[in-house]
Amino acid sequence: MDVRPARPQDLAELVRLCAEHARFERVDLDVTGLAQRLGWALFGKEPRLWAWVVEAGGPLAGYASAGVEFSTWSGRPYLHMDCLYLEAPMRGTGLGRRLMDEVFAAARQAGCAEVQWQTPPWNAPAIAFYRRLGAQGAEKVRFRAAVGDR
Repeated sequence: MDVRPARPQDLAELVRLCAEHARFERVDLDVTGLAQRLGWALFGKEPRLWAWVVEAGGPLAGYASAGVEFSTWSGRPYLHMDCLYLEAPMRGTGLGRRLMDEVFAAARQAGCAEVQWQTPPWNAPAIAFYRRLGAQGAEKVRFRAAVGDR
């Protein structure tokens, strides 16, 4: 099994994993045009996102993605890990830690002092995993609204 940066030829598989991840988190996801938008964000002229994938001898088996944000409170950039997902058979194999190692390496390379992310409050295995890594939880409720609604 290998963890490596995503490549343009991974986009279709990455979209499949995004859809699986959304189903796991009980969210409806319209993947129409997603490969093109991810391609622009990951591999365009000015990339805004990094992604790493898990190769396990067949279709990709997991991924993580992250991008740099800025914290008003600290006055510093941080890396926001948007997604970390492993297919069920890959969980507990050390691949999650390897993906997190890649995320933290990218944070160091980008000059970020911190990585932030979220997980659903019902995802006890993920919460336990993140706590084993030394991460601390922050109680918040995440909101989202389409720009067209305003």
